Amino acid sequence: MARSKLLIRYVLAEMIPTFFLGVIVFVFILLMFQALRLTEFVLIHGVKLATVVQMMGYLSTSFLAILFPMSLVFTVILTYGRLSSDSELVALRASGLSMTSIATPAFILSTLVCLLSLQTSFHIAPWGNRQFEVLVSKLGSMKPGVTIKEGTFSEGFFDLVVYANKVDNKRGELHDVFIYDERGGDSAITVIAREGRLVQDPEKPGHAASLQLLDGSIHRTTDARHTKIDFKTYDLQLFDPINESVSSKSPPSLSLTEILAGLRDPELKKDKQLELQTEFHKRIAIGLACLVFGMIGVGLGTVTNRRNVKAGGAVLSIGIIVAYWILYVTSESLARNGTLPPWIAMWIANFIFSIAGIFLLKRVWNS
Repeated sequence: MARSKLLIRYVLAEMIPTFFLGVIVFVFILLMFQALRLTEFVLIHGVKLATVVQMMGYLSTSFLAILFPMSLVFTVILTYGRLSSDSELVALRASGLSMTSIATPAFILSTLVCLLSLQTSFHIAPWGNRQFEVLVSKLGSMKPGVTIKEGTFSEGFFDLVVYANKVDNKRGELHDVFIYDERGGDSAITVIAREGRLVQDPEKPGHAASLQLLDGSIHRTTDARHTKIDFKTYDLQLFDPINESVSSKSPPSLSLTEILAGLRDPELKKDKQLELQTEFHKRIAIGLACLVFGMIGVGLGTVTNRRNVKAGGAVLSIGIIVAYWILYVTSESLARNGTLPPWIAMWIANFIFSIAGIFLLKRVWNS
């Protein structure tokens, strides 16, 4: 018993720093994919560096639930691979310790990371994702170039669909403008103008403004009737795009309470129901994937005996992560389009990898 406790402390002391190092590395890798977009905010749109750092912090927080399983499999494979390559596993087995005792530290860490991942996926990550959405909305409303791209139909600018042939972000000007405004429900309007200029409300910057349009026309179609109004100057009032209500949030920004409340709504549409069910099962599956990755990590780490343990462990980890991610994305697509029920689709990857993990553990136990 004393030797088992000593082994647990020894292995955990090696795995925990490696785990946090893995989180940092994977955060850095995922942020690298956003580097071009973040650089564009600074160089082209003139966004302050401090704001970009804030965006990176929110993005990192929204990634955490996914990064924890990745870091865990990297940690377990690397740690047990080193123990195996240094013949420490042989020494431990020779001293009378069972494979169960040797694998216990990995299972303890997997359980702790699983609980942390579940907590993060339902509370912390949605908060980070929502803060990122709000920040981008503010930037988009204060600097049209952040949201509106030249020659592209852009959504998310004060809940409007906007097209402009040319965007002057420094002056807040749009040229050759097309706007589709359906905020009025059935009475949607289309506005075409030669030029537009964004005028901020000084009391609510980023939340309310008006778009001054020059030389254009307003088109409205109701009850098979088309109305056209030409204008020299027209002020399109823009209102708060940042609504903290549940309905305005994207699915990744919903907390557990909000997802469950949405599923209990008797008037919930079928497509929205599938979306919420998929989000619910996806987050639980991601959290419990930590336990699956723990099994696979022990199974692979204890049978590998490479000289270059770090390189071998990294390659194995990346291979497992890529394979799991392909299954995960495919299953999510099947769930969202209704091909498979979400409670089946989102657990396919965990089921397949669980079988692989059990097979690897049995081989280790029998060796």
